[in-house]
Amino acid sequence: MTSVRVNELISVAGQPDAAGFAAFAADGFAGVINARPDGEEPGQPGDAAEKPSAAAVGLAYSFVPVKGPEITEADIRAFQRAMMQAKGPVVAHCKSGTRALTLYALGEVLDGRMQPGDVEAFGQNLGFDLAGARRWLEKRAGQAAVVKAFFEPRTCSVQYVVSDPVTKRCAIIDPVLDFDEMSGATGTANADAMLAHIDSEGLTVDWILDTHPHADHFSAAHYLKGKTGAPTAIGAHVTDVQVLWKEIYNWPALETDGSQWDRLFADGDTFEIGGLRARVMFSPGHTLASVTYVIGDAAFVHDTVFTPDSGTARTDFPGGSASALWHSIQAILSLPEETRLFSGHDYQPGGRHPRWESTVAAQKRTNPHISGIDEAGFVALRQARDRTLPKPKLMLHALQVNIRGGRLPEPEANGRRYLKIPLDAL
Repeated sequence: MTSVRVNELISVAGQPDAAGFAAFAADGFAGVINARPDGEEPGQPGDAAEKPSAAAVGLAYSFVPVKGPEITEADIRAFQRAMMQAKGPVVAHCKSGTRALTLYALGEVLDGRMQPGDVEAFGQNLGFDLAGARRWLEKRAGQAAVVKAFFEPRTCSVQYVVSDPVTKRCAIIDPVLDFDEMSGATGTANADAMLAHIDSEGLTVDWILDTHPHADHFSAAHYLKGKTGAPTAIGAHVTDVQVLWKEIYNWPALETDGSQWDRLFADGDTFEIGGLRARVMFSPGHTLASVTYVIGDAAFVHDTVFTPDSGTARTDFPGGSASALWHSIQAILSLPEETRLFSGHDYQPGGRHPRWESTVAAQKRTNPHISGIDEAGFVALRQARDRTLPKPKLMLHALQVNIRGGRLPEPEANGRRYLKIPLDAL
């Protein structure tokens, strides 16, 4: 397999066969990056075959599969990490080499080492058409909302800072408070990383937003309110969740009026983040209280739809409903097709890198839980899938924190806080 040398760090190539990996090693490469999704054509080796082929000849290997029209910043950053982890020159491949070179060139532009106007000429000099990279940069320049994602690997959660580039006002969405269930230790490393980003970008926090009371991690909303003074908010139906879990926890003292947040949003409510107009969509199904925040040209959908290769969210929690989720998803899919959708989890199917951004158009076209399926089919698929899933391991820990806006239990007489775990409740 002939590769095209870009510079001393990277070369790009088309699809290699098994013998190609030995040739890469002989040519002095330290690693291979596979940027090609599995199953694009019959006979394609795929990730399962490439990984051992690379290992057999001592090459580092990374799987960063992308489709040209659906490349996101998460893909670009994953490609850059793969280059660094190889600890030497890499060869990146797809079917022809174009997508691999596109990922590299876009990373150079995002990091300021290449000007957007130079991308196409850069590709032409190497024999590749990078018009797609130019279009990607033009589209990015026209986006109203700037979105920075923070992936939390312990729970595969995605947290967001969304900002108005003009006014430098921002909102924090679904922040994670660190918790280790084995030691009982809590921490703020994830939340502090978001604060560091906000400080480095010169942003001011207008809102701290939860999409719903989470079942797999603690919310850092209360901690961040203490750090920023910004108001907290969630959907108004959180009160229904509080009533439900008040009984499960046998918690007579729990206030079930949503007063733990500064604002409860009803369906259709609007608010501002600097010059960005935001709208709330009630999106039940995963929980009784789930909402979607539509902010500029972006929608934060959390546990409704995931990236298209990951399907949709489970509906077997107390108060969940597959039918309700179907209707919530249809409302999300009624947004303009170019709307960016940001999910709250990514479980990395097939061992690929974490991804969290898609579009309405991509969901309609390629999500197997959505494309070509009616409500009855979706409900049957979703319920069958849910029956195979274990409950989240932090569910009983997290809900008693999250139905209080991220507040930990009050200290007892000895100064320590204690979680309460109901036995046989579910």
